[in-house]
Amino acid sequence: MEGQSHDDRIQSFSKEPSKALEKMMDCYGSTILRTAFFYLGDRHLAEDVSQEVFIRAYRNWEKFRGDSSVKTWLIRITINLCRDKMSLKASSEKPTDPFLIDGSSQFSVEEEVLKRINNTDMLKHVLNLPLHYREVLYLFYYLDLSTAEITKAIETPDGTVRGRLHRARKRLEECLKKEGLDQ
Repeated sequence: MEGQSHDDRIQSFSKEPSKALEKMMDCYGSTILRTAFFYLGDRHLAEDVSQEVFIRAYRNWEKFRGDSSVKTWLIRITINLCRDKMSLKASSEKPTDPFLIDGSSQFSVEEEVLKRINNTDMLKHVLNLPLHYREVLYLFYYLDLSTAEITKAIETPDGTVRGRLHRARKRLEECLKKEGLDQ
């Protein structure tokens, strides 16, 4: 998985912001884009947020103390920007799902994979959970963050993260039992 095979501590990144930015984009670009898409459900908004994440990382690189991993820091920036976008969008139109557009544009391989994942029963059930449950499931299982990293990424106490993860698993289990998919 992306970002797993290299050292994620601040010491492994250049002190020079432009060099650090290049490495961050190489290591985490697709993770940040997928995370933004997960939250926003709109490819164009996700791309805008991804660009803003890296702009903010570049501007604040010299202030980053390394209290968390670089990946966790970038994910926290992404989540905060997505939450801002979601609150702005809540009063306007719904996000456009790029998979429902009957257009002439071609989807990338990544978009096709996301489309196929979207069609799985498990993901449909996950997407029906409240956002705070979807969020912890996504960060824990999809991005392989520990509960401590999730705590930093969403700026929520560890006990709350663990509780949400537990309740999300329970609700998902109940949904799967109702559908007969719990074998």
